[in-house]
Amino acid sequence: MNRNGVIIDETFAEAFPMKATRLLITAHNLDWARHAAVAATGFATSVIACGCEAGIEREIPAGETPDGRPGIAVLIFAMSGKELAKQIERRVGQCVLTCPTTAVYAGIDDGEAVALGKNLRFFGDGWQTAKMIGGKRYWRVPVMDGEFVAQETTSVVKGVGGGNLLLLARDTDTALAAAEAAVAAMKTLPNVIMPFPGGVVRSGSKVGSKYPALGASTNDAFCPSLVGLAKKTELTSETRCVMEIVIDGLTEADVGAAMRVGMEAGIALGAAGGLLRISAGNYGGKLGPFHFHLHKLMAGGAA
Repeated sequence: MNRNGVIIDETFAEAFPMKATRLLITAHNLDWARHAAVAATGFATSVIACGCEAGIEREIPAGETPDGRPGIAVLIFAMSGKELAKQIERRVGQCVLTCPTTAVYAGIDDGEAVALGKNLRFFGDGWQTAKMIGGKRYWRVPVMDGEFVAQETTSVVKGVGGGNLLLLARDTDTALAAAEAAVAAMKTLPNVIMPFPGGVVRSGSKVGSKYPALGASTNDAFCPSLVGLAKKTELTSETRCVMEIVIDGLTEADVGAAMRVGMEAGIALGAAGGLLRISAGNYGGKLGPFHFHLHKLMAGGAA
């Protein structure tokens, strides 16, 4: 498939089930809500070593938050509900409770309930109080700028992790331009995050390594510096830079929609803009049950 001079590989991105939640962080103003959200989603690019994958989903206007203050929605994904619950408590306790003027609320109502403020309330050392509003329990914890309000629980739902695109370009400038355009387009959609820095990862990996202690290693087939050295390469001499975008979403449809708009944004730049090819990473269908076929996505299909 050729669109605007960009070759779209006949391949698929392979994704896997995860557990997910959404948190709403509000504050005195949007700047402080964002400070807390950035801190709470830090060191959360990959479950390979971070324990979870997290990112900012969108800004929430004051009129749409539980306390009428501006806020930020974040999504957090983990491989199990138990790990996700642990990550929620640690990140909210260390990064939201500590941040001036913030409060935190569940951003998903239906699902398995896990602790949000339920255990963090003990920081109040006995001075904490509870309040029921609309059948939901909130904890008020005294802190030095007033009080920290946290909903008692948040809901965990099924999610999809590992959707991805590989953008093969003429050079670094054009690869970054294509990746930035794709990420910007994806961020306009709800229910998805791109957890790597700026939404982009340059250290794409393959399963396994020559070193037994490593479960993953550099994706040598897509490394420009290894053309002519590695046994197998996916690149031509014209391709000098590859960027990957990883997408996590609340549903299969959400991930597919993000991949589609990301590809369309890259295609709009076209070969004239330096984007030569779009591919995706998979493991022969052995890693996960969600297969996002690029040609089907471009044709308007779900996967």
